[in-house]
Amino acid sequence: MIPGGGQPNMQQLLQQAQKMQQDLARAQEELAQTEVEGQAGGGLVKATVTGSGELRALRIDPKAVDPEDTETLADLVVAAVQAANENAQNLQQQKLGPLAQGLGGGSGIPGLPF
Repeated sequence: MIPGGGQPNMQQLLQQAQKMQQDLARAQEELAQTEVEGQAGGGLVKATVTGSGELRALRIDPKAVDPEDTETLADLVVAAVQAANENAQNLQQQKLGPLAQGLGGGSGIPGLPF
């Protein structure tokens, strides 16, 4: 039999929620500090973003620069940034997914993309 007529211990629930909140904040801070890379054109264009999706660096190999064809270079830049952001989203899932599950399955949590 559960003490208190089957009611959960509110103090214990509040402590668990506070710990989850602290763990989530810590994971978000780690994401903001972690850098991931994406590339396009066989590595001619490389984009570096943080785990939270902030673009930090863009490296373009001189071989990718053709003054007569800036469209291809632009496409490579977009593709590299998209690849980096996909890698950042995967990192977010790895770091925040388990925490979101602990907060009720991850659905309906403001500020989380999953």
